[in-house]
Parts: sequence; C-alpha cells; structure tokens
Amino acid sequence: MKKTKLLPTTQWKLHESRNKNMEDSLSKEFGIYPIISQILVNREILDMESARRYLQPSLNDLHSPLLMKDMKNGVSRLLKAIHDSEKIVIYGDYDADGITSVVILYKFIKELTPHVSYYIPDRVKEGYGLKIPVIDNFKANNVNLIITVDCGISDVEQIAHAQSIGIDTIILDHHGISGSLPNAVATINPNRDDCIFPFKDLAAVGIAYNFIIALRGSLRKEGFWQNKDYPNLKEYLDIVALGTIGDIAPLVDENRIFAKIGLELITEGKRPGIKALKEVSGIDGQQIDSFKASFCLIPRINAAGRIASSLDAVELLLTENIDEARMLAEKLDGYNRRRQSMEKTILNDILEKIGNTPDIEKMNALVFASDKWHPGVVGVVASRLVDLFSRPAFVISLNNGVGKGSGRSISDFNIYKGLQQCASLLLSYGGHYRAAGISIKEDDIDEFAGLLNEIIHNTVESTEAVSQTFIDSECQFSDINLNLINQMEMLAPFGCKNPEPVLCARNIQVSSPSIVGNNHLKMKLTSKGMSCDSIWFSMGNYLSALSGANLDVAFTPQINYWSGSSEIQLKMKDVSIIS
Repeated sequence: MKKTKLLPTTQWKLHESRNKNMEDSLSKEFGIYPIISQILVNREILDMESARRYLQPSLNDLHSPLLMKDMKNGVSRLLKAIHDSEKIVIYGDYDADGITSVVILYKFIKELTPHVSYYIPDRVKEGYGLKIPVIDNFKANNVNLIITVDCGISDVEQIAHAQSIGIDTIILDHHGISGSLPNAVATINPNRDDCIFPFKDLAAVGIAYNFIIALRGSLRKEGFWQNKDYPNLKEYLDIVALGTIGDIAPLVDENRIFAKIGLELITEGKRPGIKALKEVSGIDGQQIDSFKASFCLIPRINAAGRIASSLDAVELLLTENIDEARMLAEKLDGYNRRRQSMEKTILNDILEKIGNTPDIEKMNALVFASDKWHPGVVGVVASRLVDLFSRPAFVISLNNGVGKGSGRSISDFNIYKGLQQCASLLLSYGGHYRAAGISIKEDDIDEFAGLLNEIIHNTVESTEAVSQTFIDSECQFSDINLNLINQMEMLAPFGCKNPEPVLCARNIQVSSPSIVGNNHLKMKLTSKGMSCDSIWFSMGNYLSALSGANLDVAFTPQINYWSGSSEIQLKMKDVSIIS
C-alpha cells in the first residue's frame, strides 16, 4: 500500500528497442517517425499487414461472423421466428455493454418484424441474468424465442426451464464459461473451447454486431431487400463503440475497428440520443475520443442501470426525436449526479476503514461489505480502490444476510479465474479477466477474503503490487512537434491493451510551478534551450518538492486548445527528482 507520497509515484518500465530493422521498415513504409514505429513494435505489431490494419482500421478487416460456433444455428432460428411471425424477446444486462447490445439488436430486428420486444431486469429487485418467473411471464404472453445478450452463458437451469415450456433461446455472451453449456438452440460465445473465431475479446455488443452482420447476409441471400434499401450497418457503430469502450474491452483487432469508426460517428452526432448526451455532458461540438466517451457519455448510460431504470438509456439511444432525447439525457444526467454522491460516500467509508485497519499493508486483496451501500455503485468504487491501492478489490452490498458484490482487478491477476477457485464459498459468480460479480452469504465473506488473498499471493509474482508506468520511448524535447503528435493520434483510440503512448525525457529543469484548477500542477519544463508547458493532473501537493528541481519526466505530448489558440503541452504521467 502507499503510505507516503514519494517521487516517482510508480515503477518505470522502459521498452527497449527490440527490433530495429522492423522499426526502420515501418518508418519507411508508412512515412512515420522512429518514435511512432517503436511504439508499434512495442504493441507487438511486427509485420506490414498488421501495421496497415492498425493504422488504417477498416470494416473490410472484420472476421467472418460465421466462424463463431453456433452462429449459423442462431441466425437460422431467428429467421424462422421472423418468417413465422413468432414473438421474440431480447433479454439484456443493465450496464452499458448490455444496454447497447439490446439497442442494436432491437433496432435491426424491428425493421424485419413487429413481433420483437426487449427486457432488461432491475438490478436491485431482480439481479443479473435470466429469472424463471420472468420466463414464465414470457410464456403467458406467447413468447417463442428469447435472445440473451451479455448474459445467459451461466443460466443453465433457467434455459432448461424455458425449453421445457416451449421457449427457445439464443445466447450471445462473452463472459467466462465454467461447467457445461446451457441447452440453447445456439450458444454464441468466442470463449467456447470449440469456437474458432480468431478474436476472443469482443464485448457483448461486438458479438451482437457480428450476429447482425450474419443475419443481414442470410436475408440478403433470400432476396429480402430486393425492392428496399439495403441496411448500412456502419451506422450502428456509434452505439457499438459506446458498449465496447464501456466494457473496458481491449481496443485491438475488431474492437479497435468498432471504436475508431464509432467515435467518428459519435463526433458527428447525427443520432439524437447521442447528440443530447453530448450536450448534457458539455462536450457537444468537440472531437470525441475514448477518454471523453469513458468519462462523459458512458457513466451517464451506466447510471440509469445502476440506480434507476436502464430502460431510460435504451429509449435515449433508440429515439429519433431530439426533444425526447434531451429530456431523457437530462434524466440520465440526474442519475449520474446521484451515483457520484453515493460513490463518494461509500469510498469515504472504506478509506476510513482502511485507515483503522493495522494489517492492511499485508492484504493482497481489498474486500469490504456493508448493508448501507447501494449495489448499483459498488463496482465503480471497486475500480477506484484498484486505482488507489493497486490491489484487486471487491465491494459488497449486504441485504438480509446475502451480499451482492462487484470486483475489479489489476493487469497481473485474472479475477474470473480467481473466483473459480473460490466457487465453494459463492452462491454465484460471473465475469471476465478484469471485472466480476458475486453473490455470497454474509457469513462467508471473511473466509472468501482470506482465500482470495492467498490465491493472489500464489498467482501474482510480487505480493507488494506496485503501479507501473510503461514508457514507449526515450526522447529529447527537440523530437516533439505537431507532426509527431498528429502521427501519435493515428494510434488512437486508446484504452485497454492499447494504452496512450508515454515518452520520457531526462535531466529536465523546472520553472514557474503553480497550482491551477482542481489541484493540478502546471510547470514549464526546459531542456537544452527548448521549453514546453506541462500539466500534471491532481498532483498540486508536489508543488514545493518540484520547485527548482531537475527531473526525469514521463509524459504524453498533446495539443492544448485554449481561448481559440493551441500549443504543445506535456501531459505528465510521473516525475523523478534527480537533484
């Protein structure tokens, strides 16, 4: 744990140039700076075709959706339902991934048949996944087919029940698989051992998008649109990008294509719901990157499912009316403000407990529970704890002796596999590498925390997890110019497995340090006669330590737009005092 604030704040890991010949070839082929080619090699891009796909993401590079196991079966069953006018329900999850998945499936299928509806359970009253009473209600309303999305892979009993009363199920899910598969008509999940689809890290919305591509292809062969406009699925990618980024899916391969094109569509803002969401977030008219999507748009979509009704978010993304969109966006903004207040209260409670726990330094995992915490925001708090303490964290909301918890992890620990080893103590669990959810008896929480602590001790190389800053390349200030920054933007969107590039420079002099905004540290940095302004967010407490110091600095160069002008600014990641 971090007791005191020391510089540097993280452990620096500098990528050494491992393949100079490839770097030179990439620079020559694509006309890019050596720093950019080194970053590409650091990202394991080691041939020209991989570099082309990375630098120029295209829908033509998507894999065939028919490579997914059961894709043909799922499409065939849905086609039968469409042709026979069967009633179809799309059953999703209440987070951004589930919400966006429901939206694109409903929007597309609604153009094919009027007999489709959607259902998202209430997080608090119903919880995650399929529920037998809900299935029985579907039966009473003559539903013939359920399409689950972002859930279903662990609902063996519920899907068997649906089958027993004459309802078929198609599963579109990306969560980890433990035990036998449900007896569905089609179980479409790239994580199946027998699935040859080459990319395993799709969010649920990416699987749903592949499903729509396959469905459109089959309908086209049938001549369905012979006298109609053929649907352009590119128009769905703004929604797909929100779900993909919102689920913290790795922004590589297909996810990179979805996010890159989708963010461009979000910037255009043609969809009324997204335009209204940008307006209420204060970013309308700006270029939307993965960070603005993550911190401005997606939290408002998630807030609906966390503390109110996710159906408001679905309606926002479906509406074609800008006035209705603005009303719904205002509602989601209100939910988000309430969520932030709840989150702050819970985090402060936990930080107080941490301060009063003498053995906290020895814990490899943080597990906290209370009956005063809303279950809809515990996952956000778990993420904050991971950021603060570089430990996997579970935050659990208790009710009548049972806890519903959310966990988040560090890059070195697969939290889903960790939970598999704790299964005997859990009522239920699910998730993937970095995030998971559990249900647990209150009496078993202490034993769970102890077992998880032991598993992490035996799995992660160091018991003292330390935040790390991965540095792509060492440079001089003379290397930094507008063209370099523009080329660096070709590497966006940034996120999981495609982090924002970080450079470092040595023996830098500091002058004019000051605190601006909400405790941000602004400095002028000088090296060999060249100066750059810099900003280090939320680090104003280092003002006195850095005055007049010589530094090594880790940073990302960027363009700072201010009052109609622009200038190069270094966004600081970390500093090390050398004298």
